[in-house]
Amino acid sequence: MNIKHLLITCLLSITTLLAAAQTTNVADPNVDCGYIVKTGDVAPTDFELVLNDGTKTSLKQLRGKVVILQFTASWCSVCREEMPHLEKEIWQAYKDKGLVLIGVDRDEPLEKVQGFHQTMNISYPLALDPGADIFGRFANKKSGVTRNVVIDRDGKIVYLTRLYDKQEFASMLKSVDALVNNKTASIN
Repeated sequence: MNIKHLLITCLLSITTLLAAAQTTNVADPNVDCGYIVKTGDVAPTDFELVLNDGTKTSLKQLRGKVVILQFTASWCSVCREEMPHLEKEIWQAYKDKGLVLIGVDRDEPLEKVQGFHQTMNISYPLALDPGADIFGRFANKKSGVTRNVVIDRDGKIVYLTRLYDKQEFASMLKSVDALVNNKTASIN
């Protein structure tokens, strides 16, 4: 085997390995993003959501509605980037059509959450999550925010996101539209 043939074989091998490595980084719903739930699971219902206005609700009470839990925190810059899109493209568009959007603020006191709500100029409610106990029912507590959990009218998780990606957000929006309008939504 001459050196030229050996060099070409090595380059082809490296190219193949790089291509294989790159394809594993493509957004795949089955890749672990810190979630302990997956699409198709029935969402946990063993908790109560205390909202920033003092009212309380639960996923059991919200059964029959499309629900999005947006896990967030005031210190999360990605959350701050995503929240105006959630407000305008999802909450304002679907709040009167059977959709409930609740931001679940991780580990912050009421005063901080109320200030965050006002600063972000959002109208959807934020819930308190001291100790990240609600977060911990969906994701590993050591995982970060922002993430969205979309739950259908029967309480099944149909979409999970991590961070804010415009393409993923557009895909989630299509699923939300289908769910709200009683069409078949794709499970990511």
